[in-house]
Amino acid sequence: MMLSFIQNMGGGFLLIILLFSLAYFILWVYCLIDVIKSNFKDQNMKLIWVVILLFAHVFGPLAYLILGKNSKAGL
Repeated sequence: MMLSFIQNMGGGFLLIILLFSLAYFILWVYCLIDVIKSNFKDQNMKLIWVVILLFAHVFGPLAYLILGKNSKAGL
């Protein structure tokens, strides 16, 4: 049943899913590299953001982009 669903999706829909997945993966890698390279006001924040990015795949990068920039040192 699952194979027939995948076969009936068509190439365009599968291509869109692939492009969104690739864009989200690039966003996730960017956030992870930014966390590792950054200095935070509290040194535990780096570990907390890495754990959030690793275990909250859907909301982790979005939360970091919204909330994480405020906790960096030097702002």
